[in-house]
Amino acid sequence: MATSSVPESSMAEFDSSCVGSDYAEIIVLRHGETAWNADRRIQGQLDVELNDAGRQQAALLGDRLSKEPKISLVYSSDLARAYETAQIIAARCGGLKVVTDVDLRERHLGDLQGLVFRDTAKLNPKAHQAFVSHETCQEIPGGGESRDQLHQRCTSSLQRIGNKHKGERVVVVSHGAVIETLDKQASPDGRSVRYVLNASVNIFHVYDDGKWTIKSWGDVSHLNQTGSLQSDFGRDEKSG
Repeated sequence: MATSSVPESSMAEFDSSCVGSDYAEIIVLRHGETAWNADRRIQGQLDVELNDAGRQQAALLGDRLSKEPKISLVYSSDLARAYETAQIIAARCGGLKVVTDVDLRERHLGDLQGLVFRDTAKLNPKAHQAFVSHETCQEIPGGGESRDQLHQRCTSSLQRIGNKHKGERVVVVSHGAVIETLDKQASPDGRSVRYVLNASVNIFHVYDDGKWTIKSWGDVSHLNQTGSLQSDFGRDEKSG
């Protein structure tokens, strides 16, 4: 799949009042925080629900998106933390439909799932080495996916969604490793993949010829609208 990227700013302002007829504007969101995110515990494809902070994040996302140009549909991973985030957003945007897609699930991390990240090297060195390996074909013991396997399923999913919604704005709620992979696919210039914060807004333009561009990345300005948010609100990037 050929790609190109026009990253304007990691926290860019954007004009989304008009979507071109030859691409879909896909607002890719990471789910809200979970208790395991807060503990830096690896979730992978284990089904962990949002905590209260995560539900607040999702509500703030929904409030923000409800004030922006029309969204046609909400897509979501079927894992509870993403699906609940999507449902909260959909309700606040006028009762939009939520469609689940298993290909938007977090990367399966095999025997690392359920462990606190800082303990993985000690508790399961084989799985830890597989996780940190630079070999993209390296699978993780215990049924974990390689980076290549993750790349194939999640980029194919986003392209399918883009092909269905040219000229429209849609929301996709997914997970950290998935969104990092989408970023890498849209940015083939070799730069480092950027962290994906809980409840961050990342906007892709997806064309049906396989070209992707990034309009905006890592926007969490909506999380600063209340003094109740902690300074590290939504800042876990390892646990999925």
